[in-house]
Amino acid sequence: MIIYNVTINVDESIHAEWLIWIKEHIPLVLSTGRFIEARLTRVLVEEEMGGTTYSIQYRANSRKDLDDYYEFYADKLRQDSLKRFGDKVLAFRTELEIIDEFFVKKPRE
Repeated sequence: MIIYNVTINVDESIHAEWLIWIKEHIPLVLSTGRFIEARLTRVLVEEEMGGTTYSIQYRANSRKDLDDYYEFYADKLRQDSLKRFGDKVLAFRTELEIIDEFFVKKPRE
């Protein structure tokens, strides 16, 4: 599995509008059929540059699914953010490969 992580710093002047927008945008990304889930998180750090930082983690079943997303959908979906928010939103993207996962088992009651 692959995690496509998008880290975004949002200027305070558009923060409320962006948060509403991103909660509509994430389902559009999922509707491409290239990801099986997404998680929106706030990064718990004070940024020197100001603003609030978020991480969105999209989980894909395969490298091919992520490559298909890049080829057929990514540019179009990114353009909406650029048109709407311009340089008030700064993003960088990373790709993570899941090697193994570990879970805590619930104790018996």
